[in-house]
Amino acid sequence: MLAAISDGLASLHTRFYGRGPRAAKSYLLDGAIVTFLWDGFTKVEETLIAAGRAAGVADLRRTFQEAMREEFIAVVQTASGRAVSGYLSQINIEPNLAVEIFLLEPLS
Repeated sequence: MLAAISDGLASLHTRFYGRGPRAAKSYLLDGAIVTFLWDGFTKVEETLIAAGRAAGVADLRRTFQEAMREEFIAVVQTASGRAVSGYLSQINIEPNLAVEIFLLEPLS
């Protein structure tokens, strides 16, 4: 399940950014799935970061995550068989890292 989530999220990044992360790893922690995606910035984003425009890259990534929210949630719901009640996304510039957090509905 966790590998399917990692692969699915990395695939979405590849499909929509044109480049995916170097590595992705997901963990199940007390009703939350946390996925780390390493080294996923595009060449354009790396160029902007080097030019001191990291805030613009962070804004673009946040906007993308909001637009893709349902697709990201669908990956987790399909792989886990559980509904997602919350989704949070964050990037870190150095090191180059994205973190996706999915809160799962409690098992009934």
